[in-house]
Amino acid sequence: MTSTNSVSPARRDGAWRHFGRVLSAAASVAVLTGCEDKNTFVAPPPPKVEVATPLQRPVTRYIEATGNTAPIKSVDLVARVQGFLQSIDYQDGSFVKQGTQLFTIEPETYKLKLEQAQAAEAGAQASVRQSDADYKRQAELVQRQAVSQATLENSTSARDNAQANLQQAQANTRLAEVNYGYTKVTAPFDGIVSAHMASVGELVGVSSPTQLASIVAMDPIYVNFTVNEQDVLRIRAEAARRGLTPADMKQFPIQLGLQSETGYPHQGHLDYVAPTLNQSTGTLAVRGLVPNDKRVLLPGYFVRVRVPFDQEKSALLVPDTALGSDQGGRYLLVVNGDNVVAQRKVQIGPVDNGLRVIESGLKPDDRVVIAGLLRVIPGQKIDPQATKIEQPQASSK
Repeated sequence: MTSTNSVSPARRDGAWRHFGRVLSAAASVAVLTGCEDKNTFVAPPPPKVEVATPLQRPVTRYIEATGNTAPIKSVDLVARVQGFLQSIDYQDGSFVKQGTQLFTIEPETYKLKLEQAQAAEAGAQASVRQSDADYKRQAELVQRQAVSQATLENSTSARDNAQANLQQAQANTRLAEVNYGYTKVTAPFDGIVSAHMASVGELVGVSSPTQLASIVAMDPIYVNFTVNEQDVLRIRAEAARRGLTPADMKQFPIQLGLQSETGYPHQGHLDYVAPTLNQSTGTLAVRGLVPNDKRVLLPGYFVRVRVPFDQEKSALLVPDTALGSDQGGRYLLVVNGDNVVAQRKVQIGPVDNGLRVIESGLKPDDRVVIAGLLRVIPGQKIDPQATKIEQPQASSK
């Protein structure tokens, strides 16, 4: 017999499906409620940024320029008398001392001319002695009235002519000595002699002086460079403040280095300052004198030059990477007491040993953003991480 309370399988399946839908809806509501709580906005923490106070230390201010070296003396050695080149008495490119014999032009002819002039001078001296003795004798006879006054006058004239002839003979001897000396070409000063430009046996000095070689003095050496008008005004103002005269300014030290050298290893001093500026370039020509005993500097080198003219006892310096720029000029990002970033316009100076000198716009106790500049903007609050500005170990070229 079949029970009237039994539930058919179809109805049971429908009930289970309805119950599942209810559970699913309840779960969805719970999930949505949970998501609603977790989506509440939380502000991100302030960015961590490295800040440091500017480095304070003495800074020497320099005038920097590019110059070139030049010899203090450079001479062309020429044949000043005519003759065949008899010998070359040095090695091309060698260093020689003053007075070293470099060339010999056949000396025999000029030696004979010197001997001839010396003989003529000796004869003229004999004539002077004879005419002088005759004059004294005639003067004594005139006093005794033994001869006429005309005889004395003739004797006086003969004596004067003999003395004039002696002077002429002495001049000829001197001229012959000079020409004989020209047959030996010597170094006029210490220096390096170039390759010879005439060969042994060649006739030189025929119609005009023949160049035989060149000699260049290497120690010391000149350094020529120019200074712009603004730097000239700065130097003159500093010289006036220190009470320096133009002669004192010529003793300013200079430092220079070659393009391949680090720093400025060569030391010298100012030697010459032009009296006027070049109006076309607005620059002043300046020359320095640098010792060069090891002959490291050759004439014609391009060199880096700097002239120290002032020293600031307590300059403010920051890394060059801490600086930004816009249409208003250069600026730094500083952090105030509330840890809020502000933009500070500054005037910059030269780079000194890897750090930039700040001329104005910065105080010693300012906290400067030195790293992470791209992560902050003016007006933003940050989490400052205090650090120190480290001094680079070596200066750049």
